[in-house]
Amino acid sequence: MKTIILAAGMGSRLMPLTAEKPKCMVELAGKPLLHRQIAALRGAGADDITLVGGYRSDRLEGDFDRLELNPAYDTTNMVATLFCALEQMKEGEDLIISYGDIVFEPRVINAVLDCDAPIVTAIDQEWRKYWELRLDDPLEDAESLILRDGEYIAEIGRKPQSYDQIQGQYIGLTKVRADHVRTFVETWQAMDRDALYDGQSFDNMYMTSFLQHLIDSGTPIRAAFIQNGWLEVDTIQDLERYEALHARGGLAEFITLEG
Repeated sequence: MKTIILAAGMGSRLMPLTAEKPKCMVELAGKPLLHRQIAALRGAGADDITLVGGYRSDRLEGDFDRLELNPAYDTTNMVATLFCALEQMKEGEDLIISYGDIVFEPRVINAVLDCDAPIVTAIDQEWRKYWELRLDDPLEDAESLILRDGEYIAEIGRKPQSYDQIQGQYIGLTKVRADHVRTFVETWQAMDRDALYDGQSFDNMYMTSFLQHLIDSGTPIRAAFIQNGWLEVDTIQDLERYEALHARGGLAEFITLEG
């Protein structure tokens, strides 16, 4: 099983904590986000972990196997960062893709691993409770997630007009099944470099836009349903809320942190 963690971003909304280190090295409850994530992945059997770094990649440290670089990290987005690790995408080995600024319980990664669809991505069905912790108006920040047949994704990553268009929330953790890795890569290679994807250029495409392109191209993507069990650290305000909750034992309502 190959794992690629996307850790190239600067994390400007976490300044000044990211002035001298990348976003994934910011600490939550005394331990870097990256270290927490890798511990969960290792516990689930991840034996080959690649980090794709960019901003302050010299400060990346932890129990990973190799480091690839996105030299254009400051002018590109997640998908471009992912395919900087193209050589690690091997036909015949499952591929796990994860954002570097999330942490999750073992049950979250296990929900993804236990699903045998060609592509599966973790979807939080209890997302609204979590978004209400972080935001006054969850609808302003949440993205659309519309299912078909109760388990396959029909639409992802768009601006929703109502809560009816949000049947869960994408968290940034995806698995590509071993026999589908080639199709995953070839679909990206065949995309029009001059087109716009949800208003973004090819190099600045969001991961959800690429997933939507895969769906529209005929690749089924299944939801692995979870009920909380994860956190995203995107802003100083996020971190302050989590630390305050953790100090009084309230963070366990959303996630159980190890160590």
